[in-house]
Amino acid sequence: MTKIRWGVLSTARIGVEKVIPAMQAGAFSEIVAIASRNIEKAAYFSKKLNIPKYYGTYQELLADAEVDAVYIPLPNHLHVPWTIKAIDAGKHVLCEKPLALNAQEAERLLHSAAKHPKLKIIEAFMYRYHPQWVWVREKVRSGGIGELRTIQSFFSYNNIDPHNIRNIVEAGGGGLMDIGCYCVSLSRVLF
Repeated sequence: MTKIRWGVLSTARIGVEKVIPAMQAGAFSEIVAIASRNIEKAAYFSKKLNIPKYYGTYQELLADAEVDAVYIPLPNHLHVPWTIKAIDAGKHVLCEKPLALNAQEAERLLHSAAKHPKLKIIEAFMYRYHPQWVWVREKVRSGGIGELRTIQSFFSYNNIDPHNIRNIVEAGGGGLMDIGCYCVSLSRVLF
Protein backbone atom coordinates (compact mmCIF):
# COMPACT_ATOMS: atom_id res chain seq x y z
CA MET A 1 0.00 0.00 0.00
CA THR A 2 1.31 3.44 -0.88
CA LYS A 3 1.44 6.29 1.58
CA ILE A 4 -1.30 8.92 1.60
CA ARG A 5 0.26 12.34 1.03
CA TRP A 6 -1.35 14.79 3.46
CA GLY A 7 -1.60 18.55 3.46
CA VAL A 8 -2.62 20.41 6.61
CA LEU A 9 -4.81 23.52 6.47
CA SER A 10 -3.72 25.50 9.53
CA THR A 11 -1.01 25.60 12.14
CA ALA A 12 -3.49 25.00 14.96
CA ARG A 13 -1.99 23.51 18.11
CA ILE A 14 -3.94 20.23 17.89
CA GLY A 15 -2.43 19.71 14.45
CA VAL A 16 1.18 20.68 15.06
CA GLU A 17 1.45 19.09 18.52
CA LYS A 18 -0.69 15.94 18.20
CA VAL A 19 -2.04 14.99 14.77
CA ILE A 20 0.92 15.79 12.51
CA PRO A 21 3.46 13.89 14.69
CA ALA A 22 1.07 10.92 14.85
CA MET A 23 0.59 10.92 11.09
CA GLN A 24 4.34 11.20 10.56
CA ALA A 25 4.77 8.07 12.68
CA GLY A 26 2.20 6.18 10.60
CA ALA A 27 3.26 3.57 8.08
CA PHE A 28 0.74 4.74 5.46
CA SER A 29 0.84 8.53 5.78
CA GLU A 30 3.25 11.35 5.15
CA ILE A 31 2.79 15.08 5.60
CA VAL A 32 3.93 16.82 2.42
CA ALA A 33 2.58 20.36 2.94
CA ILE A 34 1.25 22.77 5.54
CA ALA A 35 -0.59 26.07 5.04
CA SER A 36 -1.34 29.06 7.20
CA ARG A 37 -2.82 32.49 6.58
CA ASN A 38 0.55 33.66 7.93
CA ILE A 39 3.38 32.48 5.66
CA GLU A 40 5.93 32.92 8.46
CA LYS A 41 4.01 30.49 10.68
CA ALA A 42 3.73 28.03 7.82
CA ALA A 43 7.50 28.29 7.20
CA TYR A 44 8.27 27.89 10.90
CA PHE A 45 6.19 24.72 11.32
CA SER A 46 7.37 23.35 7.99
CA LYS A 47 10.95 23.53 9.27
CA LYS A 48 10.15 22.44 12.83
CA LEU A 49 8.11 19.40 11.73
CA ASN A 50 10.21 18.55 8.67
CA ILE A 51 7.36 19.14 6.22
CA PRO A 52 8.71 19.66 2.69
CA LYS A 53 6.34 22.42 1.48
CA TYR A 54 4.51 25.32 3.03
CA TYR A 55 1.98 27.83 1.75
CA GLY A 56 0.67 31.23 2.82
CA THR A 57 -2.89 30.41 1.75
CA TYR A 58 -5.09 27.35 2.11
CA GLN A 59 -6.10 27.57 -1.55
CA GLU A 60 -2.47 27.19 -2.66
CA LEU A 61 -2.19 23.95 -0.71
CA LEU A 62 -5.44 22.64 -2.23
CA ALA A 63 -4.00 23.33 -5.71
CA ASP A 64 -0.94 21.15 -4.98
CA ALA A 65 -1.24 18.00 -7.11
CA GLU A 66 1.08 16.13 -4.74
CA VAL A 67 -1.47 16.37 -1.89
CA ASP A 68 -3.91 13.44 -1.82
CA ALA A 69 -5.80 14.36 1.35
CA VAL A 70 -6.10 17.26 3.76
CA TYR A 71 -6.43 17.47 7.51
CA ILE A 72 -8.51 20.48 8.62
CA PRO A 73 -8.01 21.70 12.21
CA LEU A 74 -9.48 25.14 11.52
CA PRO A 75 -12.03 26.81 13.84
CA ASN A 76 -15.42 25.08 13.79
CA HIS A 77 -17.21 27.64 11.62
CA LEU A 78 -14.68 27.04 8.82
CA HIS A 79 -15.02 23.24 8.72
CA VAL A 80 -17.79 22.97 6.13
CA PRO A 81 -16.55 25.73 3.77
CA TRP A 82 -12.99 24.37 3.63
CA THR A 83 -14.11 20.74 3.46
CA ILE A 84 -16.20 21.63 0.42
CA LYS A 85 -13.27 23.52 -1.14
CA ALA A 86 -11.01 20.52 -0.48
CA ILE A 87 -13.34 17.97 -2.09
CA ASP A 88 -13.94 20.34 -5.00
CA ALA A 89 -10.13 20.33 -5.39
CA GLY A 90 -10.18 16.52 -5.48
CA LYS A 91 -8.82 15.89 -1.98
CA HIS A 92 -9.96 13.41 0.64
CA VAL A 93 -10.66 15.13 3.99
CA LEU A 94 -10.05 14.45 7.67
CA CYS A 95 -11.79 17.33 9.44
CA GLU A 96 -11.71 18.10 13.14
CA LYS A 97 -14.93 17.75 15.02
CA PRO A 98 -17.61 18.93 14.78
CA LEU A 99 -17.74 18.47 11.04
CA ALA A 100 -20.77 20.77 10.81
CA LEU A 101 -22.40 23.20 13.22
CA ASN A 102 -26.01 22.41 12.36
CA ALA A 103 -28.27 20.36 10.09
CA GLN A 104 -28.22 22.95 7.31
CA GLU A 105 -24.42 22.88 7.14
CA ALA A 106 -24.42 19.09 7.20
CA GLU A 107 -26.92 19.00 4.33
CA ARG A 108 -24.82 21.46 2.33
CA LEU A 109 -21.76 19.29 2.86
CA LEU A 110 -23.67 16.12 2.00
CA HIS A 111 -24.91 17.70 -1.23
CA SER A 112 -21.36 18.74 -2.19
CA ALA A 113 -19.92 15.35 -1.25
CA ALA A 114 -22.45 13.61 -3.50
CA LYS A 115 -20.74 15.30 -6.46
CA HIS A 116 -17.48 13.53 -5.51
CA PRO A 117 -18.45 9.94 -4.66
CA LYS A 118 -14.87 8.61 -4.79
CA LEU A 119 -13.63 11.02 -2.13
CA LYS A 120 -13.73 10.21 1.58
CA ILE A 121 -14.68 12.69 4.29
CA ILE A 122 -14.32 11.76 7.95
CA GLU A 123 -14.76 13.62 11.21
CA ALA A 124 -11.70 13.50 13.47
CA PHE A 125 -13.04 12.19 16.76
CA MET A 126 -10.04 10.98 18.71
CA TYR A 127 -11.67 7.98 20.33
CA ARG A 128 -13.80 6.28 17.67
CA TYR A 129 -11.11 3.91 16.42
CA HIS A 130 -9.11 3.58 19.62
CA PRO A 131 -8.69 -0.12 20.54
CA GLN A 132 -10.31 0.50 23.94
CA TRP A 133 -13.50 1.82 22.29
CA VAL A 134 -13.49 -0.89 19.62
CA TRP A 135 -13.45 -3.42 22.50
CA VAL A 136 -16.26 -1.60 24.33
CA ARG A 137 -18.38 -1.43 21.17
CA GLU A 138 -17.94 -5.17 20.59
CA LYS A 139 -18.93 -5.94 24.20
CA VAL A 140 -22.07 -3.79 23.92
CA ARG A 141 -23.11 -5.09 20.48
CA SER A 142 -22.56 -8.74 21.44
CA GLY A 143 -24.56 -8.39 24.67
CA GLY A 144 -21.40 -9.02 26.68
CA ILE A 145 -22.51 -6.58 29.36
CA GLY A 146 -26.21 -7.35 29.14
CA GLU A 147 -28.89 -5.12 27.70
CA LEU A 148 -27.76 -1.51 27.35
CA ARG A 149 -30.49 0.65 28.88
CA THR A 150 -28.81 4.00 29.36
CA ILE A 151 -25.56 5.80 28.73
CA GLN A 152 -24.06 8.41 31.02
CA SER A 153 -20.95 10.27 29.92
CA PHE A 154 -18.94 13.18 31.20
CA PHE A 155 -16.06 14.98 29.53
CA SER A 156 -14.77 18.32 30.72
CA TYR A 157 -11.90 20.66 31.33
CA ASN A 158 -11.64 24.20 32.62
CA ASN A 159 -11.50 26.90 29.93
CA ILE A 160 -13.01 30.19 31.06
CA ASP A 161 -11.06 32.47 28.67
CA PRO A 162 -13.74 34.38 26.71
CA HIS A 163 -11.20 35.10 23.92
CA ASN A 164 -10.32 31.44 23.38
CA ILE A 165 -11.68 30.28 20.00
CA ARG A 166 -13.43 27.38 21.76
CA ASN A 167 -15.60 29.89 23.65
CA ILE A 168 -16.50 32.23 20.79
CA VAL A 169 -20.03 31.40 19.66
CA GLU A 170 -19.63 33.18 16.29
CA ALA A 171 -16.69 30.86 15.50
CA GLY A 172 -18.71 27.75 16.36
CA GLY A 173 -17.42 27.64 19.92
CA GLY A 174 -19.14 26.58 23.10
CA GLY A 175 -19.13 23.58 25.40
CA LEU A 176 -21.32 21.41 23.17
CA MET A 177 -19.28 22.02 20.01
CA ASP A 178 -15.87 21.67 21.64
CA ILE A 179 -16.10 18.67 23.95
CA GLY A 180 -19.79 18.02 24.54
CA CYS A 181 -19.97 16.54 21.05
CA TYR A 182 -17.93 13.57 22.33
CA CYS A 183 -20.74 12.68 24.71
CA VAL A 184 -23.36 13.18 21.99
CA SER A 185 -21.47 10.97 19.53
CA LEU A 186 -20.96 8.16 22.03
CA SER A 187 -24.25 6.44 21.21
CA ARG A 188 -23.26 6.38 17.53
CA VAL A 189 -20.10 4.47 18.44
CA LEU A 190 -21.82 1.95 20.69
CA PHE A 191 -24.73 1.04 18.43
